Amino acid sequence: MVPSLTETLIECGVEVIGRTRFCVHPLDKVRTIPVVGGTKEINWGKCSELKPSLVVFDKEENNKEMADSCPFPFHATHITSIQNISSELEILSSLVFSTKLKSLANKWKLLADGPDLQFGGWNEIPTLSKRIGTNIENFEKAEYMIWRDPWMTAGSQTFIGSVLKKIGLSEYLQTSDSKYPTLNPRQTPNPSTFYLFSSEPFPFERYMDDLERIGFNGALVDGEFFSWFGSRSYRMLSDLVKKAT
Repeated sequence: MVPSLTETLIECGVEVIGRTRFCVHPLDKVRTIPVVGGTKEINWGKCSELKPSLVVFDKEENNKEMADSCPFPFHATHITSIQNISSELEILSSLVFSTKLKSLANKWKLLADGPDLQFGGWNEIPTLSKRIGTNIENFEKAEYMIWRDPWMTAGSQTFIGSVLKKIGLSEYLQTSDSKYPTLNPRQTPNPSTFYLFSSEPFPFERYMDDLERIGFNGALVDGEFFSWFGSRSYRMLSDLVKKAT
């Protein structure tokens, strides 16, 4: 029930027999897998027809009600950073008997233990596109935007936050007690803040002109790079590290 783990399990040779409607990778494989719900709801009747031996949740992606109502054996990962993903994938690998998944867990540990990349400037942020605003380089802070109404950001203690740190943005990130802080809707955008508008879960790409009119400085970024923990984010981050070295 986790799009990034659906892709990871399939690529590691695990038989996935049900998915959410947001599980869109790898396309050639998921198109034949029945949809049994979303990341916040699930049809247990459809699942019963499929007879799963294990249901996979994630505590950040799915809600507790889904796990509480699950009539099948289940496991809930709790992936909060690139530092803990290795141990979480290793536990999952033992439950699905996948040596490929265990190997990926080891690769993640090596990547997480390696040094952070050096920040190369706001125009060099990975997957950056559709730059908006009038400020060019004079920014003091960064915000990763994941939702609108309310304006919601990803905090530094999330998986997204750990990716931002890995690519060199540590000194620009805000500190907050909340994992997903909300911005004050009555305030205008901070001109010294660079706003990264994620392509998901909110479709910011459709509203870039509107965001510029509001007064934001920033750009669109690929949400899959920053939030799809598992095989996809590992490939994208490790390729970035290789290019930098």
